[in-house]
Amino acid sequence: MDESERPRRHGSITGALFLIALGVLFLLANMRPDFDPWSVLMRYWPVILILLGLGKIWDAYRVRYNSGGGDSGASGTVLALLIFLAILGIALWSGRGGASTTRTSQSIELQGAKSVDASVEMPSGTLDLRGGATRLLDADFSYRESEGKPRVDYTVSNGQGHLDVAQDEKRLHLAGRRNDWKLRFADEVPLDLKVNLGAGKSDLNLRDVNVTNLDVHIGVGQMELDLTGPRKNDLQVEIEGGVGQARILLPKEVGVQAQVSGGIGSVGSHGLKRDGDTYVNDAYEKPGPKIRLNVQGGVGEIDLVQER
Repeated sequence: MDESERPRRHGSITGALFLIALGVLFLLANMRPDFDPWSVLMRYWPVILILLGLGKIWDAYRVRYNSGGGDSGASGTVLALLIFLAILGIALWSGRGGASTTRTSQSIELQGAKSVDASVEMPSGTLDLRGGATRLLDADFSYRESEGKPRVDYTVSNGQGHLDVAQDEKRLHLAGRRNDWKLRFADEVPLDLKVNLGAGKSDLNLRDVNVTNLDVHIGVGQMELDLTGPRKNDLQVEIEGGVGQARILLPKEVGVQAQVSGGIGSVGSHGLKRDGDTYVNDAYEKPGPKIRLNVQGGVGEIDLVQER
């Protein structure tokens, strides 16, 4: 084949644009203290995959219908990276204001409820959830006004409380969130708790909380879940893994059974006996309340650790 007839390659251009994109992210991190490049990458990496996939489809379409063999335009991969840079710039421009942090507190009384269904949905940031409150909930929030104010909704119907803690996004933000939530629940109230985590770090210390059902969806980042301490009732736990690391602390004197399945990564066990995908402790065969976990693995590491 004549040298002039060979198709031109775009690998070097694609690699250069990828390096430019990374350079822009970390340059902004140096120029803007409120910008967190790791939060951007952890939260929006699916956008890059989607754009690259569309770019590959565009390249295949051009090859199929460009029978002349000439170069009819830029590579789809190159265009995808340029589009991502454009989205990044628009989002940063639209969110350039409102970098100041607002702090607020809110307390919720039980209002006669005998038990409570609670849902906590945090898009990203740091979550510290534990017991010790004199009311149903004592909440402290640190957040940016431009990202939306956390809201707490609570109603009681026929002795059943319904609690919803969430944050509604006002617009797309790539500047990295500065959410810091501290939630304190009452210890004695039977609680059916659902926690949906985005990107960030979470510490769920339920040692003294009377949780009867727990459903945790892990996003991107790190999570530590403490289920140690005595239990008055059985506890059913559903955990859906995300991307990152999860450490689950389990009691020694309360029977524990953990069923682990799926996921890409490793599962570590300390103090539990393994039988296939099932882990149990020595107290599981004894009478008394039980903790039963169903863990759907994600991408990363999950550690089941029994207290000493």
